[in-house]
Amino acid sequence: MSISYTKVGDYLLPDLRLEDKERFNIGKYGLLKLEYLKKNKRGVYIELLMKDKLSEYLHDIDITLMEKEQSLIKELAEKENITEELKNNNQMLWIGKMNNIKNRIEEIILKEYIYV
Repeated sequence: MSISYTKVGDYLLPDLRLEDKERFNIGKYGLLKLEYLKKNKRGVYIELLMKDKLSEYLHDIDITLMEKEQSLIKELAEKENITEELKNNNQMLWIGKMNNIKNRIEEIILKEYIYV
């Protein structure tokens, strides 16, 4: 592999080009992981950045954890008998219980997947 250069004034600058890659949307959990990597796992962050794998890595984490969150919400709602019937009969109680489940699951996901 050879590198070509362009002369600019007295300097030779390498002709660098980035590959055309798929762009990834990064959601809540991907952004949280990004902040954690920047502050606490600088080596991993730099390595992923240099290999041009950071966006894909964060996107994969985000997708995986969003799916996990949804499946755990459904599982806990069934386990705690939070049904559509409860939603129809006592909407405020249903909202409170669902928010409680969502908060517990988010805490688990942050502790076990983001902050490691």
